[in-house]
Amino acid sequence: MVKAIVKLQLLDVVAIKEDLPDANLLAGQVGTIVEVLAPEVYEVEFSDDDGQTYAMLPLHSSQLLQLKYKSTA
Repeated sequence: MVKAIVKLQLLDVVAIKEDLPDANLLAGQVGTIVEVLAPEVYEVEFSDDDGQTYAMLPLHSSQLLQLKYKSTA
């Protein structure tokens, strides 16, 4: 089965696939795409439960997993 390529969009909720120690982020942390910087490069904002941003950095789509909240069936 061939997997379709998913294009990430503004305001998509994503998780990082790998630890990013320079930014104090661990694999699995959840953020929101807040800007499209270049093809396949996105500014991702990471916020706490109170809405306070604790990290914001550019990430390549290969570092991100798009989270889905609905069944595709």
